[in-house]
Amino acid sequence: MTSYKELGLVNTREMFKKAVAGGYAIPAFNFNTLEQMQAIIQAAVETKSPVIMQVSKGARNYANGTILRYMAQGAVEYAKELGCPNPQIVLHLDHGDTFELCKDCIDNGFSSVMIDGSSLPYEENIALTKKVVEYAHQHDVTVEAELGVLAGVEDEVSSAVSHYTKPEEVIDFSSRSGCDSLAISIGTSHGAYKFTPDQCKRDPKTGKLVPPPLAFDILHKIEAQLPGFPIVLHGSSSVPQDEVDTINAHGGKLPDAVGIPEEQLREASKSAVCKINIDSDSRLAMTAAIRKHFDEHPGDFDPRQYLKPARENMKKMYIHKIVEVLGSNDKL
Repeated sequence: MTSYKELGLVNTREMFKKAVAGGYAIPAFNFNTLEQMQAIIQAAVETKSPVIMQVSKGARNYANGTILRYMAQGAVEYAKELGCPNPQIVLHLDHGDTFELCKDCIDNGFSSVMIDGSSLPYEENIALTKKVVEYAHQHDVTVEAELGVLAGVEDEVSSAVSHYTKPEEVIDFSSRSGCDSLAISIGTSHGAYKFTPDQCKRDPKTGKLVPPPLAFDILHKIEAQLPGFPIVLHGSSSVPQDEVDTINAHGGKLPDAVGIPEEQLREASKSAVCKINIDSDSRLAMTAAIRKHFDEHPGDFDPRQYLKPARENMKKMYIHKIVEVLGSNDKL
């Protein structure tokens, strides 16, 4: 058993409490590689922001759980080396789908876990979430649950249709399950293709797709039911068109990729939404930089030659999200 406290990590309890009170959201960036982790920590330190480093089930299998534990410890020490004496870093399991997976992550140094029982019948979702909560709280690990279903595909999480969270269920669910935060469905979606062209309007001037607005009416009803309770938005990448255009200009094929407008995420950040998940934007920033580098430097084969600009481009994106969208800068 390795406690996250031994690694220098923190859980989300105080972090979320301050975010809800302060009207900002904590960035939750998924990572799979060393370069992503470095960029996340560099951005968090430079902006003086707390940060959540997220690992999906697929990413954990890709990177190896033992290596991830030491990467998390290394991230804390790296932040200190960069000049942040008291970094606020969470290692979080994104979309855990079984009690056994959540337990294994808790036993191996994760400070926060998500148990996603949203595809289960309501009572089964409560029972599974409660089981994870009871174990996690023995070790002071915080638990995120999900109520409602997001459409889209990202790693092993997939759903063809979305089901909005029902505001009338949130009090019963949160009180009976004991979860510390609740991921809700109000129109965000996983992946780089969050909406079909039929769901969008097309800007007559630019030809770009304009996605439908988030269901803020549902968010406000949930806030009224659970005042001050930490709310989470998944599938919140904005799919920056400049990165998509760069990818397409250098041999990629991402037609009609569209995400959540940043002004809507900015509005959500000022509410009880205190954690916003961003994954696809990092993937796009990394891929755009690598494709551009290979196009301009076809003779390069040293991974450092193309991963360095990829890391810089991700760092730039993370800083933008922290400062311009989530408002979590200068909170350490």
